[in-house]
Amino acid sequence: MRADVDRIARPWGERTPYDRDTTWPVRVDSFLESGMTAEAVQRWVPTASLLHSNGDAMDLAVADGRLVGVRGRARDRVNRGRLGPKDLFAWQANHSADRLTAPLVRRDGRLVPCDWDTAMTEIVDRTRHLLDEQGPGALGFYTSGQLFLEEYYTLTVIARAGLGTNHLDGNTRLCTATAAEALKETFGCDGQPASYTDVDHADAIALFGHNMAETQPVLWMRVLDRLAGGDPPRLVCVDPRPTPAAQHATVHLAPRAGTNVALLNALLHEIIRTDRIDHDFVDAHTVGFDELSRGVADRTPAWAARICDVPAARIAEAAEVLGGAERLLSTVLQGVYQSHQATAAACQVNNLQLIRGMLGRPGCGVLQMNGQPTAQNTRECGANGDLPGFRNWENDAHVADLARVWNVEPSRIPHYAPPTPAMQILRYAEQGSIRMLWISGTNPAVSLPELRRIREILGQERLFTIVQDLYPTETAHLADVVLPAATWAEKTGTFTNADRTVHLSEKAVEPPGDARPDLDILLDFARRMDFRDKDGRPLVRWHDAESAFAAWQECSRGRPCDYTGLTYERLRDAGGIQWPCTEAAPDGTERLYTGGVTWAAPEDCETYGRDLVTGASVSETEYRALNPDGKAVLKAAEYLPPHESTDDVYPLQLNTGRTLYHFHTRTKTGRTPQLNAAAPEVWVEISAPEAHRHGVAEGDLVEVTSTRGAVRGRLRITGIRDGMVFLPFHYGYWDTPEGDRPGKDGGRAANETTVTDWDPVSKQPLFKTAAARLTLVERAEGAVSPAPTTAASAPTDPRSAPATTGGPSAVAHQSVVAPEGERS
Repeated sequence: MRADVDRIARPWGERTPYDRDTTWPVRVDSFLESGMTAEAVQRWVPTASLLHSNGDAMDLAVADGRLVGVRGRARDRVNRGRLGPKDLFAWQANHSADRLTAPLVRRDGRLVPCDWDTAMTEIVDRTRHLLDEQGPGALGFYTSGQLFLEEYYTLTVIARAGLGTNHLDGNTRLCTATAAEALKETFGCDGQPASYTDVDHADAIALFGHNMAETQPVLWMRVLDRLAGGDPPRLVCVDPRPTPAAQHATVHLAPRAGTNVALLNALLHEIIRTDRIDHDFVDAHTVGFDELSRGVADRTPAWAARICDVPAARIAEAAEVLGGAERLLSTVLQGVYQSHQATAAACQVNNLQLIRGMLGRPGCGVLQMNGQPTAQNTRECGANGDLPGFRNWENDAHVADLARVWNVEPSRIPHYAPPTPAMQILRYAEQGSIRMLWISGTNPAVSLPELRRIREILGQERLFTIVQDLYPTETAHLADVVLPAATWAEKTGTFTNADRTVHLSEKAVEPPGDARPDLDILLDFARRMDFRDKDGRPLVRWHDAESAFAAWQECSRGRPCDYTGLTYERLRDAGGIQWPCTEAAPDGTERLYTGGVTWAAPEDCETYGRDLVTGASVSETEYRALNPDGKAVLKAAEYLPPHESTDDVYPLQLNTGRTLYHFHTRTKTGRTPQLNAAAPEVWVEISAPEAHRHGVAEGDLVEVTSTRGAVRGRLRITGIRDGMVFLPFHYGYWDTPEGDRPGKDGGRAANETTVTDWDPVSKQPLFKTAAARLTLVERAEGAVSPAPTTAASAPTDPRSAPATTGGPSAVAHQSVVAPEGERS
């Protein structure tokens, strides 16, 4: 069956229903540029999705040396041929006319073009000068969640063993640092326990702060197809906005921002009170149950209802679904990770799964989700606040093992303190101890909180800033050197999605002008710096992506994220394969912990843990006393109120987040015609009762103000909970006359208003806990809100806004392949 569907108006496409414990049917989605036919495509080149964490496998269509379209890969385990709107259309951003094509250096206050030798010489000279004058602590690196594994690993070796700096982190600190920390706190180690295939088997799915329909649309297609089939799962959705998951939920809970721990404690209370506990599993595989039970003994639904502003009866209903499930899958994302008590709340979701014994079996597990395509690689490779291979920086044996892999002395690898998180790196730059900051593949001048402060830090005369990117971003405007990078489809490498599936992305076309792959830039820097190991050989001994992958395999050998059974050739032939993949598990590993927790012993764990309330470190001695046998740790946490509360001046809770059609700061999606047209400008969401109280209406121009700044946008009235205002965080200034900051008409970036605050455990910034007020700027007078009408931003009154459509340019093809037994 073949259909043509407007994938802007209908982003999740047609349904292919299937029953519990059966295989998700194949549906191949494809899109070719106008005038192109499948017959005219000269090559199909394998890759996977770049603009979310799902890892949708696809083939790039190439004709005459250009990208001309995409096609989902039918046999891949992740998506079975399906593609989301960003997958279908965003490849067009590679063709943008404003791609960076030559290095730039700052001369007399202006960025001017130069050759690569000039740019790299300037970087190397400044690096050597700072090493001589101040030492490695003067150097900082802030990277991405969108590079390839081979690039992160190379960057880590350069930063940790080449330069000896502890100041390396990724923008994954902003989105999924809490995912990693929650897994480490509970299981002793990073790595998703569950698999996407658990959707096929679960009879209950709980989504905690996870707007799956907009952040992982293909995974949501899988859930929709289960809902349309026989024996559909029941859904529990915790989200203050009316997301598609909320609309399909058996129970939807919309708590006040910052109260997740209170809500989860009440759910745990009910499950323990009603004895929905797998006692054998708890006794065999966990420690800490008695403390957890005592901690939630009086945390009743009525108690939580007063804090969360959610009816106690609905909390009890949710607990009944979770407690009565035969196979429960829980997923977690930014509604937990970017909110108050982030790690504490995420750990309570882990606790819920563990006391129910829902781990390591089909349909049973937890997905502490990622937000970016290679966030998992950032963490595995040590570019996001950990040592490579999930080694413990406090464990001398782990440091010595890494030193063996790199052939350096252990003292050369900084491990005197935890690796420096992103917000602290910026603080050191603000204070002047970090004097060079190399930013690759990310745009902090839009994505970090309290942007006025960030612009001041990056604009300091004493800070030498390098930006390595595809486009002239807001951050590039503030740089001293700008390096033009090649992107996905213009280079080769591997990346790993949120359920540990590794894909190979092959080079399909040449990069524009003199742009270079990030790996080539890093290798050039390493050669110029002449980094050496303890035997005098080059520290970085690889020369291309495949040899870098081989080096990483050796670093991963015997570690939880073991890649030694993978090769480029295997990934070409088989498509996505889940790690660990070893000689003993040559086809990969679908689920972790099928026979019990394996990496939590004191000798093996990635961390000894932290206090969930204060963030204080747990010592090795304390951890050994708590968990000598290496079981999962049930960590209790008490609820504490958010640091910034509402008042008469700032009466609304400010919530920021994503939309289906954009990714991060729109550097790619804003340059994609279909996606940008679907959400062309920032908007503001409040509920109908709040609109009445404020005297505003759909389409009015309003201003959202906090103590830090203000944003203006057209109003959309939705089913969001009362007392809250929502801003999409994607919009900055690169496509405005100002280029990098607000103009005379006010702010456009949501992070003008957000607070500089972070979780004490994961150090992840809290983008969902500020207080704000809303004021009218001007009446709509025929103007309409630019908010999409397709998902959580849909208006309460459909007549108040025209439906979001893509028109002929957004029509994609869908081909549903019947199962073998049903084919004629």
